[in-house]
Amino acid sequence: MTAQPPAHPTAQAADGPAEDPAGPPADAAGLTARTRRLIAAHPPATTGRTDFLRARFDAGLAWVHYPAGFGGLGAPRALQTVVDAELAAAHAPDNDPRRIGIGLGMAAPTLLAYGSEEVKRRFLKPLWVGEEVWCQLFSEPGAGSDLAALATRAVRDGDTWVIDGQKVWTSGAHLARWGILLARTDPDLPKHQGISYFVCDMTDPGVEVRPLRQITGEAEFNEVFLTGVRIPDAHRLGAVGDGWRVARTTLMNERVSIGGARVPREGGMIGKAAATWRSRPELRTHELHRRLLDLWVDAEVARLTGERLRQQLAAGRPGPEGSAMKLGFARLNQEISALEVELLEDEGLLYGDWTMVRPDLVDFTGRDAGYRYLRARGNSIEGGTSEVLLNIVAERVLGLPPEPRDDKDVPWKDLAR
Repeated sequence: MTAQPPAHPTAQAADGPAEDPAGPPADAAGLTARTRRLIAAHPPATTGRTDFLRARFDAGLAWVHYPAGFGGLGAPRALQTVVDAELAAAHAPDNDPRRIGIGLGMAAPTLLAYGSEEVKRRFLKPLWVGEEVWCQLFSEPGAGSDLAALATRAVRDGDTWVIDGQKVWTSGAHLARWGILLARTDPDLPKHQGISYFVCDMTDPGVEVRPLRQITGEAEFNEVFLTGVRIPDAHRLGAVGDGWRVARTTLMNERVSIGGARVPREGGMIGKAAATWRSRPELRTHELHRRLLDLWVDAEVARLTGERLRQQLAAGRPGPEGSAMKLGFARLNQEISALEVELLEDEGLLYGDWTMVRPDLVDFTGRDAGYRYLRARGNSIEGGTSEVLLNIVAERVLGLPPEPRDDKDVPWKDLAR
C-alpha cells in the first residue's frame, strides 16, 4: 500500500515565521508573559486545535531552545517547562507527541542541524504542529545492527537523486508524509563514507509500504520498497557522502527520545505493575514483592538519570549517554512486564484482541498485561539493539578498547554480502 498524503493541507503550515522580535525577553518572566499573550489572543476554548498550535509555533513557544523563526526563541531548553505549565493551566491543546514522536525526536533535530534555511522553513512547522507525520528509512533486511552496510542506492540525475532499494522495521510508514532516508551514493568508498542523507517524499509513486505483522498481532512496523523514487538535491541533509555523520545525530536523538522521555514517579510500566500489586492482595507473594521493590528502585533510578540527561541536553547536543538510557529502558520494560504477567497468574496469559490493525501509535500503558509483555520484546531491538548499545557504552562512555573491525577501510562494493 502506498502512503497517502495527509488530510490537512500544509501550505499555511509552511508559511514564514511570525515571531514578535519586540516581545518579552526569553527568560522565565518573559516566556510567561509571551505565553499569556498567546492564550489571550487565541483562547484555547474557542480556537481550533491546529490554529492554536500554528500560533504557538509562530510565537516561538513550540520548542523555546530552537532559533527564532523556527518555533523557538533561542532560550535555554530548561525554560520550556515554564511555557508548558502556563499552557497546561489554560487547557491548551498539545501536538499529540506520541503520534509524531519520530518527527519531533529524530527528524527535527537533524533538520535543524543540517538543513538549509529553506528546508527548515518548509518542514519544521508542519512537523511540530502534527500536520505531517515522519518515519525513519534506515534499517534494511541486510543492514540492521550493521546499519552502515546498507545497500539502498541513490544515483544522481541532474538536480535530483533516483533511489532504489528496500527498508524494513519502519514504524509509522503507513501514516507518514515524509521519511528521513539513508542511501548509498558511492559504492567505491568504505561503507561509512559512501552514504548520504535525504528527505524522502512518501507519496512518490515509487514508494510502496507493506505492513509487517508483529507478535502483538498489530502492524505498526512496515517494510518499504523504493523503486525509482526521485528526491531533489535540495532535500539532501549534509554533504554528499557525509550521511553517516548526519545519521549519528538522528540516532543519538532517537535513543534519548526512547530512553529519556520524561515520566512522573511510578509512571510508565512500573506504575501498572504497582497498581496491580496494590489492588490484588490475593496475588501477592514474598518473592514477587522483593522483585517488585527491586524493579521499582531501578525504575526510579532510571527516571532520575533521565532527568539529569535532559539537563545535560540543555547545555549541548546529546552524547552516548542516551544509548545507556535506552539500554536500561529496554531491560526494565521487559523485566517489569514479565513480573506483571507472572503476578497475574492465569489472567496474565489472556490477550485482549489479536485483530490485525495498523495503529497510529504504541500505547504501552493503555493495554493489557499480555500486550505489554509481548510488545516489550521489541524494545531491545528498535532504536539500536542492546548488543550494539553495549558496545557504544563500552567504547564511548567507559573508554574501553573498540572491537577489532577489518571492514572499515574496505570499499563497500568489495564487502562480502
